[in-house]
Amino acid sequence: MQQQRGASGLDYLKSLPLYPLPHHAISRLTFRLTRVRTPWFKNLFIRAFAAHFGVDWSEALYQRPEDYVHFNDFFTRPLRDGVRPIEGDAATVICPADGHISQIGSIDEDAVFQAKGHEFSVTTLLGGDSQRAEQFRNGTFATLYLSPRDYHRVHMPLTGKLRETVYVPGRLFSVAPHTTRTVPGLFARNERLVSMFDTEAGPMAMVLVGAINVAAIETVWAGLVTPPPRKQVEVKNYREAGITLERGAEMGRFNMGSTVILLFAPNRVDWQQGLGAEQPVQMGQRLGIQVRDP
Repeated sequence: MQQQRGASGLDYLKSLPLYPLPHHAISRLTFRLTRVRTPWFKNLFIRAFAAHFGVDWSEALYQRPEDYVHFNDFFTRPLRDGVRPIEGDAATVICPADGHISQIGSIDEDAVFQAKGHEFSVTTLLGGDSQRAEQFRNGTFATLYLSPRDYHRVHMPLTGKLRETVYVPGRLFSVAPHTTRTVPGLFARNERLVSMFDTEAGPMAMVLVGAINVAAIETVWAGLVTPPPRKQVEVKNYREAGITLERGAEMGRFNMGSTVILLFAPNRVDWQQGLGAEQPVQMGQRLGIQVRDP
């Protein structure tokens, strides 16, 4: 497994000011601003953002700021048919989102590698329930970072039946590479939504991690999950709801960018050779293959 470089002094300087910030208050303001419908404001906002981050308009279904009702409508924009082909067959684990690989590899007992000198606990990540986390002990994981320019809808890596969701309260640190290298246990400290699925490759967890200015997380079955932030872990049981999502289908979206973490049980998924930290990936790209006879 390729690892990211260690943190630099500049990384720490950029990260330290995040600790005292009122993360949720800033994100509530972002939520309001990104939903302003005043034409001149939202069109200027979209144009400036797209130019600054180098958004590829040619991939979008709608290619003018005027086609969007507000900035968030643009940020979660749909893509044209065919620009994200789904690779492989039903046993191929595909990338759920556009972005970069933060880390990919094996879980060491209960520990997931975050960056040089930092790791976090699967148990903590999944809301503190050791029984839920036990399924993934010594399993495999992939952490994917979505930058502001990326497509921000999240899709299914494999066909799965929804078992439960777990909302876990937390802070909203940035999840940019410099904070990944400097903030201990970053992904297990931030607010997040865990979705547990049963798949042909066994249990699969998809963790949508919030971050500063990530003003909302949505799923296709429940709609808006955050905001508002809550103080307690919330578990919702979907075992009898009959919700099955096909491989490649949309499962949720970030209203402003963040991170997706995939977890699989041991000996159920083999990652594609050559994948490593900081490598760009796209939704639909092959990440690995299901092990049929573990």
